[in-house]
Amino acid sequence: MITILGPTACGKTRLAVDVALHLCGEIISADSRQVFRGMDIGTGKDLTDYNVGGVGVPYHLIDIREPGYEYSVFEFQTDFVKAYNDIVDRNKLPILCGGTGLYIEAVLRNYRLADVPQNNELRLELEQCSDEDLVERLKKYISLHNHTDTETRERLIRAIEIQEYQVQNPNLYVEIPDMKHLVLGVAFPRDLVMQRIENRLQERLQNGMIDEIDLLLKQGVEPERLIRYGLEYKYITLYLQNDISYSEMFEKLNIAIRQFAKRQMTWYRRMERNGVDIHWVDGTLSDKEKLDEVCRLYEGFAASNKDK
Repeated sequence: MITILGPTACGKTRLAVDVALHLCGEIISADSRQVFRGMDIGTGKDLTDYNVGGVGVPYHLIDIREPGYEYSVFEFQTDFVKAYNDIVDRNKLPILCGGTGLYIEAVLRNYRLADVPQNNELRLELEQCSDEDLVERLKKYISLHNHTDTETRERLIRAIEIQEYQVQNPNLYVEIPDMKHLVLGVAFPRDLVMQRIENRLQERLQNGMIDEIDLLLKQGVEPERLIRYGLEYKYITLYLQNDISYSEMFEKLNIAIRQFAKRQMTWYRRMERNGVDIHWVDGTLSDKEKLDEVCRLYEGFAASNKDK
């Protein structure tokens, strides 16, 4: 499998499509928000990019859930395995592409996760605890590098519920296929990434992103749920609710996306420190030059693993 990652607005999808066309591959999305139907512009699905010269590249794990659904990493692993096996069974090359580091690592490092049912008895017990006590209880199981576990009381209780279930049921996990993988990252100079982010934001706002989010609200998706999806969905929802002005929305959103890109790079660097070998491709190269570089790396990767 080839994995293509990188910060937001670095052109991952375009490169993945070119690679898929050249190497007879299919793309598996590793984006935590592209799984939702109707969340297109804000998540950067860029579905038109999957069709080049009338030739469509098959993609998976896009538009598979309704907006508002609480999609988990366990479900991503489960859906990934189904898509991966389907692609391999048809002798195609799986290409995992996206910017959600947690999803990518859950596959590459085979996170052991389980489908955890709700434990009402435990929840009643936890409801009696303060937020501080809940945090301390969760710390007994995991280090809290993922701040989303403690964003709300609901998430905090769910995180404890998951950890306690896994302790009691150690063998209920998704089995990730044993695979050889080449991991590629698209890299730009920091100032260029920042400019690409602002340019893309302006383009999306001009091309219907506000109308898209307004439609989701009118279809009954709760504002609080959209806000929890963060970035575009958070700030545009606040704008549509008249909580902030257009100029405030643009400024805050532009800053938030930049900060998100920094966090993505921090995650990838941590992956490297933990043993994931990422081959960085210069994003300023032309599309053809990037494709040539990826093909060169893939040929070497395939040759070194031919008899393994």
